[in-house]
Amino acid sequence: MYKKLVFLLQICMISIFISCETTDKERATYFGGKIVNPKSNNVVLYSMEKVIDTFLLDEDNKFIGKIRNVKESLYYFVHGNENQYIYLEPKDSLMLRLNTWDFDESLVFAGSGAERNNILIDCFLEDEKEKQKFYELNKKEPQAFKRSTDSLLETKQVIFNEYVTNHPNETRGFFDILKIALTFPIYSRFERYPILHAKYNEDGKFPKITNDFYEFRNSLDINKDTLMYFPPYSRYIKNYVYNETYALGHKPMKRKYTQNFTLDLLQIIDDKISSESTKNAFLKQTLVSHFYNKSSDQVNLKAFQMFLKSSTNDKDRSTIQSLLNDSKAIQLGNKLPNFEVTDFNNTKHSIQNLIRRRKSFLLFWNPEYVSKSYISSRLLYLSSNYPNITFLVIKTNGSDDEKIEKLDIKNQFYIDSDNFAQSFLSSRMTRTILLDRNSTVINGFASLYSNNLIPYLEELNKN
Repeated sequence: MYKKLVFLLQICMISIFISCETTDKERATYFGGKIVNPKSNNVVLYSMEKVIDTFLLDEDNKFIGKIRNVKESLYYFVHGNENQYIYLEPKDSLMLRLNTWDFDESLVFAGSGAERNNILIDCFLEDEKEKQKFYELNKKEPQAFKRSTDSLLETKQVIFNEYVTNHPNETRGFFDILKIALTFPIYSRFERYPILHAKYNEDGKFPKITNDFYEFRNSLDINKDTLMYFPPYSRYIKNYVYNETYALGHKPMKRKYTQNFTLDLLQIIDDKISSESTKNAFLKQTLVSHFYNKSSDQVNLKAFQMFLKSSTNDKDRSTIQSLLNDSKAIQLGNKLPNFEVTDFNNTKHSIQNLIRRRKSFLLFWNPEYVSKSYISSRLLYLSSNYPNITFLVIKTNGSDDEKIEKLDIKNQFYIDSDNFAQSFLSSRMTRTILLDRNSTVINGFASLYSNNLIPYLEELNKN
């Protein structure tokens, strides 16, 4: 409580400073605060995928930034490997305080614009709490599930109405966001219900659902480009298109999606989403996630072809074409081509010398696509469980300034942009190659993210 009072006093001082600095008519939008136990030296503010500004922490782990020409909208900030959404309006003076050890739960806002952002955080935290409740609800029959979930929706509507009544000066734009933050997590659970019910049901079959189960769909708009990165909104669309694909007659799947399911899912996205930007984003997300989920050299060529035909985003098309080319460049059963890697003492090594007579796991990574903390936690787990395999980490963007803490530095390397290995890393996305003692490729595109990687490691780990 004392810390929060100190924080509020600091905000008051900042607000006085801001009001003295400029007139109300000229005042810019301010965003700042304090990070306890920081994970990096900055906070980065985004709108969609565009970086708006980067704010450096001072010696007290505080930051403050002036943002000009702010448009009323959702933004999100990133610190370390975590992020959270905020709603900014022109002339806001929004200040935050958070502890990275308990990122979302500790996050509190003060200053102009604080109330709307505090209720958005409350929505997020409440959704996290409700997960346990739905674990039991998903086991119920459809009508019982619907009664309980409809009752929860009524509670959300009461919260929304009270906020609208008590905040008459809020904009219609924010009210729309608040409604989505409150209700779309519930709608997502309606869409997820059939597959989760089948998972918990002894016969593993989908429940029989009547037409009124999804009556809420008639009032939803799934074509708002500005919200496609807002988790409650994007998660709903994802669950909706998956549910619609299963409704075509596909059976529940636990580990791998069939090729036909992926094709039907891409077609559903193309048919059901009319917004070009949202459609392109979901087409790419689906193709990439299903490709990596397989964790193998097997390529669903028809899915790649459908994506290249359906997407209108040239950058995405180029990336996916590169990913397809990369998958063909290293052939299963062949020797890995030789190339040089550089260690963090600036010494060059032949990859063939490093892996000779060793069962090897080569992870090629770029910080644009995967965080160091994820690599660290994942590889520590894998290396402890598969001790007969040598795990080597190779950074692909030519920089030697990002060692991964907690991992053995002797097993970390990097390659430059003109390195031969870039010929099979052209997409710049994360890639894992598994090799036997003879440097023969036994999996040319394993996935660090997928549990389908495990059978390959179990087999490779055998003496």
